[in-house]
Amino acid sequence: MLQGKKITVVMPAFNAEKLLAQTIADLDTSIIDDMILVDNASCDRTVEIAQSLGVYVWQHPVNRGFGGNLKQGYRLALQRGADIIATVHPDYQYEPKLVPAYAITY
Repeated sequence: MLQGKKITVVMPAFNAEKLLAQTIADLDTSIIDDMILVDNASCDRTVEIAQSLGVYVWQHPVNRGFGGNLKQGYRLALQRGADIIATVHPDYQYEPKLVPAYAITY
């Protein structure tokens, strides 16, 4: 929590096994309350790795496209009580260490 707000990280994923563990390791878990990986029918070990790292996983049986995947992540975050949602790409497309900077602006 940060300033009494529940912070949830949503990770829309498709075949992200290579950098997933590094992305999660670089998240500041001292302020992150929930991590959700929404898998878009990956054919690699994305789901297995996320689960082994304690991340909540939602898996689509067929690819829903990026938008469909991201919307599902937001739905899940809100259902799980998120006040602030930060999207982090699990392929390290954006720097996960910046989540506190995203959250502090709220």
